[in-house]
Amino acid sequence: MAAVRRLLAFLLLLLQAIAAASSDAQHLLAARSALHDPDGALAGWGAGSGRGLPCRWARVSCANNSTAAIAGLDLSKLSLGGGFPSALCSLRSLELLDLSANEFAGPLPACLAALPALAHLNLAGNNFSGEVPPEWGAGFRSLLALNLVQNLLSGEFPAFLANLTALQDLSLAYNMFAPSPLPEKLGDLTDLRVLFVANCSLNGTIPSSIGKLKNLVNLDLSTNNFNGEIPPSIGNLSSLEQIELFSNKLSGSIPVGFGSLKRLRSLDISMNWLTGEIPEDMFTPPVLASVHMYQNNLTGRLPATLGMASSLSDLRIFANQLSGPLPPEFGKNCPLQFLDTSDNRLSGPIPATLCTSGKLKQLMLLDNQFEGAIPVELGQCRTLNRVRLSSNRLSGLVPPEFWGLPGVYLLELSGNALSGRIDPAIAGANNVSKLLLQDNRFTGALPAELGTLANLQEFRASNNCLSGPLPQSLANLSLLYNLDLSHNSLSGEIPRDFAKLKKLTLLDLSDNHLTGNVPPELGEIVMMNTLDLSNNELSGQMPAQLQNLRLTHFNISYNKLSGTLPVFFDGLQYQESFLGNPGLCHGFCQSNDNSDGKWHTTIKLVFSIASVAMIILSLGLAWFCYKCRIYKMNASELDDEKSNWVLTSFHRVDFSERAIVNSLDENNVIGQGGAGKVYKAVIGPQGEAMAVKKLWPIGVESKRIDTFEAEVATLSKVRHRNIVKLACSITNRVCRLLVYEYMPNGSLGDMLHSAKRSILDWPMRYKIAVNAAEGLSYLHHDCKPPIVHRDVKSNNILLDAEYGAKVADFGVAKTIGDGPATMSIIAGSCGYIAPEYAYTLHVTEKSDIYSFGVVILELVTGMKPMALEIGEMDLVTWVSANIEQNGLESVLDQTLAEQFKDEMCKVLKIALLCVSNIPNSRPPMRSVVSMLLDIKEENKPKLKVEELAI
Repeated sequence: MAAVRRLLAFLLLLLQAIAAASSDAQHLLAARSALHDPDGALAGWGAGSGRGLPCRWARVSCANNSTAAIAGLDLSKLSLGGGFPSALCSLRSLELLDLSANEFAGPLPACLAALPALAHLNLAGNNFSGEVPPEWGAGFRSLLALNLVQNLLSGEFPAFLANLTALQDLSLAYNMFAPSPLPEKLGDLTDLRVLFVANCSLNGTIPSSIGKLKNLVNLDLSTNNFNGEIPPSIGNLSSLEQIELFSNKLSGSIPVGFGSLKRLRSLDISMNWLTGEIPEDMFTPPVLASVHMYQNNLTGRLPATLGMASSLSDLRIFANQLSGPLPPEFGKNCPLQFLDTSDNRLSGPIPATLCTSGKLKQLMLLDNQFEGAIPVELGQCRTLNRVRLSSNRLSGLVPPEFWGLPGVYLLELSGNALSGRIDPAIAGANNVSKLLLQDNRFTGALPAELGTLANLQEFRASNNCLSGPLPQSLANLSLLYNLDLSHNSLSGEIPRDFAKLKKLTLLDLSDNHLTGNVPPELGEIVMMNTLDLSNNELSGQMPAQLQNLRLTHFNISYNKLSGTLPVFFDGLQYQESFLGNPGLCHGFCQSNDNSDGKWHTTIKLVFSIASVAMIILSLGLAWFCYKCRIYKMNASELDDEKSNWVLTSFHRVDFSERAIVNSLDENNVIGQGGAGKVYKAVIGPQGEAMAVKKLWPIGVESKRIDTFEAEVATLSKVRHRNIVKLACSITNRVCRLLVYEYMPNGSLGDMLHSAKRSILDWPMRYKIAVNAAEGLSYLHHDCKPPIVHRDVKSNNILLDAEYGAKVADFGVAKTIGDGPATMSIIAGSCGYIAPEYAYTLHVTEKSDIYSFGVVILELVTGMKPMALEIGEMDLVTWVSANIEQNGLESVLDQTLAEQFKDEMCKVLKIALLCVSNIPNSRPPMRSVVSMLLDIKEENKPKLKVEELAI
């Protein structure tokens, strides 16, 4: 009988499990039907041999066997969307729910808090909005891990989550909570291992109760508005491995006690207002690998314990007021890879032991007071790839091996007192792209081996004592865009082969002893915008070929040039370009003040006056003819009002052509440009709004670029959420209309550069940048053949009701084949046009990328591409100049929240890549999109949460 009872009990349990599994299957199918699954990732649910057994379905797991109730549901990274499927709240045995990295939106469900077994809830990387449900603070008794990172949550910071005493992982970072303090009660979560609340608008002081979290492994409070001092109680958290407090407003001294954190691997307290000296015990934790303290106001000497740090690989202490020397044996006892002490007051010699481990990659010691010679040992550091030692007091010879380090791509030694020659061993530096040697005491001739540096893009060696001729081999540097050898003692002629430097944008050979003629071949370097040959001994005539260049800066003063200047250089912009050349003359060259000379001068004056009079008369006649023609065309258009209209649709439309035509009232005009007027048309029974562009009549002289065909040809075939939709075209004999979807928030340019700019906070600007980049990426990479917009600007990026961005105005767009297309005229807008396009009329995708880079600069700086406050410079030049002098943050829009400064700087760096003078250096749009999206990924915690065993 006992055996029978056991059998019956087993069968009863089996029947209950099957019933539970069947019920859970129904809930899963109900959830699937409620969500959006564009890729069909869950299409297999309920099909095939596992039709009634959900434990065999994809992404579903059960606790015991194939017939048990559902315990785990992992639907991460499946592009799922819609609201939260409430049917999931009926899975009573659910222990793990992971919906991360999808596109779910709407409010968070309160019903989840009632699931009795739920231990791990991950909803990160979605678009959930609104407040965290208060019900969550009273439920979730089994919850161990809660991850809501990177959503759109708002309202007060959910302090009630401190009631979930079983929590081990609380991750709420990157949400838009209202400014709130960190609740003191968090100290009661004694089992907590991960506290990740970066970028949550937290303010006030860091509560001292945080020192009660003895099991905490990862503490990330970065990018908030915490003020006051770092609580000394953090030194009690003996389990801590990572501390992230960067980008707050913390002040006071760094507390003593970090040395007791024996498991600490990473510490970042950068970008705060910390003062005082670095505590002696700071570098004593045995496994401490990374320390970031940059951009504070720290003072005093570096502690001696730095030299004994055994695990340190990354030290960044730049932009403080630290003084004294580096420990003499720093690097000898640790695997140092990255060292940045820039912008301090450090002194003494550079330690010879920095690369003892053979792992040092980046060495930035610029803007200090280091002295003495560059250690010979650094010449053996083959791992180095970035070296910046500028603006110190270094002297003596540069070790030959140091010149030839094979991995270095940036070698910056400027602003020191280094001497000797540039060693021929530099031929070994085959990866160097920037060689910056200006403001030193280098002597001797430039080695011919410089011409072997195939990756060299920028070479500056001005203000030295270099002599001898310019090496012919420099003409082999096909990637070189900046060559500055001014203020030296170079002699001989300028090599004619320099014409091979097709990417050169700046050539400065001023203040030397160069002789001979100015090579006419320089006129073939069409990308050049700065040419300075002043203060030399050049002779002969001014080459007419230099008229081919479009120079923003040109100076050939104080030489020995003679003869007549080409007419092109008579303009005011060149009036100071030819000073100190007594043999040069404008117009007619005269040897003395004789009567013939005066007669010729008089003839020239009379001829000039007559020419001006003829021009004025011609302009008057042209204006009169133009007004007559406009009058006739308007009359013709009015007479043709009753003619037949032809509607050509490219999407389904629910209106007639007459409804559109009847809306073309001057009271409905919302814009006007070079192609025509734009009207707002409200039509149909639902009052749908459309934008109608009425193009100028064919033949109007001032509107000579006809955009109708290009607009229709482009927009009728493209389909993308970030490209404005062309609904239809409507034409008759004299009038042509284009009907688009209406964008209620107008253009980015109007929004950004008006009183409405305060509406565009940084998250919205970032979203606009990503949207526009995705639209251009579609044109460049997904259209066959690719489409180049040719007029990318903020006024051609339109904003919908949710401030989503769409690229518009394709009137000058062109499809391109395998190579660049040559245009007959320049299309584009001032401040946005890529330099090579303006000179060569060759258009490629790189032209659009430059223009888009300018748009990003507008978003980051809040300034127009041509603004009064930046004078005669364009935005690209102004940004570059300010960054060079004052750093990245100096150009950021100061009206935006400081908490986004780090993200803005990252976007700014992408913009600088896009506006590179060298087209091939600009990233493709697909990469631009990827880099923009990666910024959000980079803001996630440095230690992966899943690596912290719970």
